[in-house]
Amino acid sequence: MPEPVKKNVSAFAKKPKTQAAEEGSSVLFEAETEKSDAKVKWQCNSKDISSSGKFVITANGKKHSLAMKEITKEDANVYAVIAGGSKVKFELKVTSKPEAPAEPTTDAPGAEPEQAPAPPAAESNGVESAPPANDAPLANDPPPATDAPPATEAPPAKDAPQAEDEQAPDTRQDLIGIFTEKPQSGEVTVGGNITFVAKVNAGSLLKKPTVKWFKGKWMDLASKSGKHLQLKEAVDRNTKVYTFEMLIIEAKPNFAGAYRCEVSSKDKFDSCNFELSVHEASAPEGFDIRAAFRRTSEAGRKRTGPSASSTDGKEDSGELDFSTLLKKSSSFLKTSHRAVQVHTEPDVDVWNILSHAPASEFEKIAFQHGITDLRGMLKRLKKMKKEEKKSEAFLKKLDPAYQVKKGQKIKLAVEVANSDVEVKWLKNGQEIHPTGSKYIFESVGNMRYLTINHCSLADDAAYCCVVGEEKSTTELFVKEPPILIVKTLEDQMVMNGERVELECEVSEEGANVKWEKDGVELTRDESFKYRFKKDGCKHVLIINEATKEDCGHYKVKTNGDESMAELLVQEKELEVYQSIADLTVKAKDEAVFKCEVSDENVKGTWFKNGIEVKPDARIKITHIGRNHKLTIDEVKPEDEGDYTFVPDGYAFNLSAKLNFLEVKIDFVPRQDPPKIHLDCMGRTTDSTIIVVAGNKLRLDVPITGDPAPTVIWTKGEKASSVKPDGGEKGRSATSWTVKDGEIVTEGDSRVHVDSTKGHCVFTIEGAERQDEGIYSVVVRNPAGEDTADINVKVVDVPDPPQAPRILSVGEDSCVVQWDPPSFDGGQPITGYVLERKKTKGYRWMRLNFDPYSETTFEAKRMIEGIPYEMRVYAVNSIGMSRHSQASQPFVPVAPTSEPIGLCVDDINDTSISLKWRPPERIGAAELEGYGVEYCKEGTDEWIPAMEGLTDRTSLVVRGLTTGDRLQFRVRAFNMAGPSGASTMAQPITIREIMQRPKIWLPRSLRQTLIKIVGDSVNIMIPFQGKPRPKVTWSKDGEPLDATFASVRNSDLDTILFIRKTERKHSGKYDLHVQIENVEDTASLTLQIVDLPGPPEALKIMDIWGFNVALEWKPPKDNGNCEILGYLVQKAEKKTMEWFTVYDQYRRTNCIASDLIMGNEYVFRVSAINLVGISDEACNTKDSANISKTGIEYKPPSYKDADFTEAPKFTHPLVNRSVIAGYNATLSCSVRGIPKPKVTWYKNKMDISNEAKYRMLSKQGILTLEIRKPCTFDGGVYTCKAVNDSGEDVVECKLEVRPQIAREEKKAEIKAAPAAD
Repeated sequence: MPEPVKKNVSAFAKKPKTQAAEEGSSVLFEAETEKSDAKVKWQCNSKDISSSGKFVITANGKKHSLAMKEITKEDANVYAVIAGGSKVKFELKVTSKPEAPAEPTTDAPGAEPEQAPAPPAAESNGVESAPPANDAPLANDPPPATDAPPATEAPPAKDAPQAEDEQAPDTRQDLIGIFTEKPQSGEVTVGGNITFVAKVNAGSLLKKPTVKWFKGKWMDLASKSGKHLQLKEAVDRNTKVYTFEMLIIEAKPNFAGAYRCEVSSKDKFDSCNFELSVHEASAPEGFDIRAAFRRTSEAGRKRTGPSASSTDGKEDSGELDFSTLLKKSSSFLKTSHRAVQVHTEPDVDVWNILSHAPASEFEKIAFQHGITDLRGMLKRLKKMKKEEKKSEAFLKKLDPAYQVKKGQKIKLAVEVANSDVEVKWLKNGQEIHPTGSKYIFESVGNMRYLTINHCSLADDAAYCCVVGEEKSTTELFVKEPPILIVKTLEDQMVMNGERVELECEVSEEGANVKWEKDGVELTRDESFKYRFKKDGCKHVLIINEATKEDCGHYKVKTNGDESMAELLVQEKELEVYQSIADLTVKAKDEAVFKCEVSDENVKGTWFKNGIEVKPDARIKITHIGRNHKLTIDEVKPEDEGDYTFVPDGYAFNLSAKLNFLEVKIDFVPRQDPPKIHLDCMGRTTDSTIIVVAGNKLRLDVPITGDPAPTVIWTKGEKASSVKPDGGEKGRSATSWTVKDGEIVTEGDSRVHVDSTKGHCVFTIEGAERQDEGIYSVVVRNPAGEDTADINVKVVDVPDPPQAPRILSVGEDSCVVQWDPPSFDGGQPITGYVLERKKTKGYRWMRLNFDPYSETTFEAKRMIEGIPYEMRVYAVNSIGMSRHSQASQPFVPVAPTSEPIGLCVDDINDTSISLKWRPPERIGAAELEGYGVEYCKEGTDEWIPAMEGLTDRTSLVVRGLTTGDRLQFRVRAFNMAGPSGASTMAQPITIREIMQRPKIWLPRSLRQTLIKIVGDSVNIMIPFQGKPRPKVTWSKDGEPLDATFASVRNSDLDTILFIRKTERKHSGKYDLHVQIENVEDTASLTLQIVDLPGPPEALKIMDIWGFNVALEWKPPKDNGNCEILGYLVQKAEKKTMEWFTVYDQYRRTNCIASDLIMGNEYVFRVSAINLVGISDEACNTKDSANISKTGIEYKPPSYKDADFTEAPKFTHPLVNRSVIAGYNATLSCSVRGIPKPKVTWYKNKMDISNEAKYRMLSKQGILTLEIRKPCTFDGGVYTCKAVNDSGEDVVECKLEVRPQIAREEKKAEIKAAPAAD
């Protein structure tokens, strides 16, 4: 149970009340405060009101008022008045101007007199912090229509006391609190409709919320839906707000009472209580009370005709309702000879009269008030008097709900009326049995406890404690601990169409997570776009075939943590690593067109002169990895043409030309000189071939000549430098000679020279950078020679750039710079590609797909406070280099916001003291300090006020020139640099400001300061004044001596110090603060107290019976403070051990009673004051002897207690199943006084004398041992306990199962493999 909270005291003695006024009129609200100096503020709809033409605010001492002129409909609002910590709310209700009433006609027969106008709305006290709904019906308003608006707030009671904002908060336990709008209490008249609304935001819930409506404690209203009750549910898909409504239709008086709304969702729970008040419809003037007793059945209507009235023509026809009569009284109209007489009676409560009257007076009271149906009256009276039946078994039941964290334990407690009663605990309707240490049952007096250890989600259930036929039920909610994300998501950049896997790892297996994209929750849709994979602690979001629409920020959430990563999807750009080249082939040769692209999944189509090429026996089309080939065997003249390769899905193509070379052989007897026929490389004698490093260099040179010429390949010189005899001139060169198709000389093993008829092919496997140079070919035969030079250039990817440098960082960006690579690979650098990764991550994310031409790049879209690393690739026309070394780790941070509140704390002729507050936003980086600068008025030169930075939020700038006007500014610095500057509104003049002396005496020193002798006194009193005032102390009008007390003065305060106080230090101390002729004074009183002296003249005044009268005088020395009392003690003269008779005794005489006869006593008295008990006591000079008297002892008589108890089994027998041939035992426990006689039965046959059974009994525990039972020993066993007070019986069933023979077991074991 929560402890009661003390209500704060209101600051108002009189509070404004809700008023109603007509349009165009004026209204005055008045309030009165407890203190005259209280500051009062008026508000309208939580906005401050100031005096204007519309509002007039006045204050006169404790009285305050708000006047409003020319009221309009727009002024009907909720107003409030605030004083100190109190806030009172009230309403202004604006009514329309009444129209001129029409004159009644008197000539109509049977016309009723005009009803008196309705009285004005009763004033209701303002309810603080809970304004009523504007459409709430007043006490005298007519009943609302059946479609009354929903009750969203409780209307105020007519005379309800006001509540204030300073009330202590509700101490009831709110488990989690997931309501965004709770149902409010409401009022409705009989027959009206009302709607209660509850709203729940499911954005943070893992499961759809479930709502239950209850009336009272446990009545579930879901089963009561029908004509008078409807439950509705709606959801807003955009905001994920669930709206639950309970609509009460045609309310009845018995609908009034307390209601409860409960909402739950997986691991969250919340509840809200509200009330419904049902009022009777007010009877109009002239209503005949007897009309309430006319039955409304069809027969009655037929008898009475169409003019007969009825109260309700629906389901309650024919019933008599006394609710109106018991709560209201009307004026009855009695007609006599066409004359109407109106008798006005005072308002009476018939129910109040009946409830206090005896039953014999019921008939008389009913006759006086016109009630004729006595049976209906008695039924109604009995129903009203019926009270809620209290529980007979429980003194304290379980709470409605409990909550516990997963893994912890919880104890459920009930208090029963009978301490000996047995209780049962149920979980979801099943009895709980003690199993290990999971459940612990305790019984302490009337308390019964159930302890659940190591709570898991399986323990989230309904629990019930059963005592006899009564039950106490509760619900246990197990809250999971917050799930933390151990491994966070990592940013990814993929190509269009690739598969994406976002993976994270949480702290606990089986945890539920929620995936979001740009704040929208992801679900498994029909297209299986998103797939969610769970593997232990790992959770993976899989996106099949990512597109541009999948770009965004993805977030994974648990109930205690979240992680976010960015996904970028780029369109694929197909790169051509090797294009197809023009070919010149001869008849019957093979033509091969080959190209290589960057994507191995891209397919393509081959065309010849615009017509698609179809594969056949002679034409083959292959696609292996990134290579695409078109092979034409046994080339024919018709194969000559333009060949094109078009990649599927891309708007470009690769083209080459096939040239057919006809070779005509003329049989001429003369010799032909050799001739080199260069192919498609421009047909020049000096040609350049570019080859990519690592690829094959193949130089195919067509040659002619008869006889077959000798081919000489050289590297390093032009062909003109090769001697005809094969010698070389100039520098050394590498040469390869081919004669008759065989290599005569060969250099490097990577070099191959092949010669066929009409062709010489020079091949280098795996070209390297050193293979670059001029290759010369010389063909010779006896008829002559021919030469050609071919320039070979080997190109490669560039070397990696240098490690990048971070120039600057921002809130989510950085500027990185790097140096170009030392070798560009033989081709100009086309650009650079950058990647970044989180320092603690493993995945590098590419920042650009198109090469970036500059060496400075600004990387954006990073998370502030997370350390990153960068690396760079160089790109040329050949490809991409290896990555550079990673940069030094850096953290994106932004400068802080500017400091706030820069102001002047103090100033004099040469210095100024400044102070400010820290920035509102610090950011992820630590604050390094503050820099303060100033400049003279009219200049732009800012001068640092100090060297370096300061960690404090204040600074004294010294060495300034008197009279200068200076502007000051302060900036905050972190690793990202300085923040914006915080400046003053105008320059400051360096000049000391004159200030009158003023002493600020602390509140604690305004009353007497009490100290004990020996204590130290250290009093600091602040003051103000400029220039520095003169400070003097005096005691009792005399100047304070330096040896008497120490005084230390500063510019702002003075300190009075006494190291060790004595009694002489008591007195009045005066402080004077003076500047020239202006001074201020203050006084304080110091009281030094000590232990009192002993009392005086302690005497024994009288002795009688067992009593002694003592008297003494107060001590001479009271210790400089009031005597609080005396300590009176006594001691036997033999032992002299002192015992207290009275403590803190106020009088100077007392009577010591209850002394022991025959003993002699002495007494002493000590004085007590604020410090303590006096060191010495005053003893009696004489002793008091208590004489013996004869006394006859009468021993008391006692009635013998009856401890007999009938036998009762505290632990019953349990059904068992045993195997034949093994001993079995049956156990139970019994209690009874005297010890009961125990008899065992089998199938109702006594087995006490049979040798096969052994009966044991030890301290109430009974055991029946059955020696080697067989199948015939099965049956029902009964244990009976009998003594003189009664008997008890308990029984169980024993099943004996036969043994399986070993041969049968072996046969079963052998048969099992055979069956397999």
